[in-house]
Amino acid sequence: MAAVEALLLTPGAGGGADHRTLVDIEAALSEHLPVRRHDFAYRRAGRRAPPRAPSVVAELAGDLPRIADELGVSPEGLAIGGRSFGGRVCSMAVAEGAAAAGVVLLSYPLHPPEQPERLRTEHFDQIDVPCLFVSGTRDPFATPDELREHAAAIAGPVTLRFIDGARHDPNTIAARRAVVEHVIDWLDALGR
Repeated sequence: MAAVEALLLTPGAGGGADHRTLVDIEAALSEHLPVRRHDFAYRRAGRRAPPRAPSVVAELAGDLPRIADELGVSPEGLAIGGRSFGGRVCSMAVAEGAAAAGVVLLSYPLHPPEQPERLRTEHFDQIDVPCLFVSGTRDPFATPDELREHAAAIAGPVTLRFIDGARHDPNTIAARRAVVEHVIDWLDALGR
């Protein structure tokens, strides 16, 4: 398991890299660890809705070596992740063989709201790096019990952290602070 040398953060489907939670994480870590907030091409082109996940996964997999180089780290030293769709895309890229020191999954969209049968977990058993899940206890995309059950399929070590009362988007200062603290604690445990 490689030490984390840098962190790449990606946004949810309808958001951008300027999402408050991602900005807060970067601000908390930037003196100690290089952090890059990264918009996918559809956002850079001004579109709000993403294309299907596989095309964004291919885009990210192609971008990761360049991003690692720009940050001055090896691809194996780059932890990747993000909010909702962004974290899902990062986890899929790792499952398909992209090098990473770990995956940060903030508000992972395990399934669409009120559709627990439509799981987004088919790739979990191909992930063999450390994973951090941070989710609100009232997130309609995944309950704590659902995350516990399905994250067990991941081959790498999994850390689950829950923010009491938070929904899919942690919209209070206290909830965002809790997300930041969980990410920092996980990175410290990995040896940043």
